[in-house]
Amino acid sequence: MKQLVRTAPAVLPAALRTPLAMSGALATAVLVALAILHFHDSGLTGVDAAVLPSLDGVEPPWRYVALVIDFGGEPVGSVVLVALIAGVCILARRARTAVLTVLGVLVTVAVTTLLKPIVGRTIHGEFLSYPSGHTALATALALIIGLLLADRLGLGRASAVPLVLGLALIAGIAMGWAEVALGAHYPTDAVGGFCAALAAVPATGWVVDRVADRL
Repeated sequence: MKQLVRTAPAVLPAALRTPLAMSGALATAVLVALAILHFHDSGLTGVDAAVLPSLDGVEPPWRYVALVIDFGGEPVGSVVLVALIAGVCILARRARTAVLTVLGVLVTVAVTTLLKPIVGRTIHGEFLSYPSGHTALATALALIIGLLLADRLGLGRASAVPLVLGLALIAGIAMGWAEVALGAHYPTDAVGGFCAALAAVPATGWVVDRVADRL
């Protein structure tokens, strides 16, 4: 396994390191800014007040769609998705990306889990909500899939950056919509979750490459 990891292609190709570092830095700033803005504040204001009433409590059949998407962020669904993506990476001889699939998700979930009690924002009076762990997880997995596809297709920066960030945005919007529609999160919680993944996954990928290069 050590040999497979050491000789596998880098998780973060040189062409993507700077763009993902910049997007990660911006995402970190937004994550922190929203955390400060909503520190121990569960009021419905600003963007949340404008967006939430039109999304919260959607009726069937869209509610069923939201439940299906939400399942991907639940423990069973997320384990299945992580195992599936890691398995595809192994079959594609991308051992480092398989490692990132596991570690990237763990780091992303850890960030959202640690932030929730620190920020202390609640929804429905008792449930910690900021940032959205489900949205973070979906975004993290989409980022990893994007990195795998960009590598396998041999894309340059001009094509790889829109692919990776585009997939992350689509996954973040889909899961964020589902969480808000099901009444589990405020819209800004979803933005925070998206930003958490955008910050955590590239940073974890950089560490995976550095460690693997030294094996």
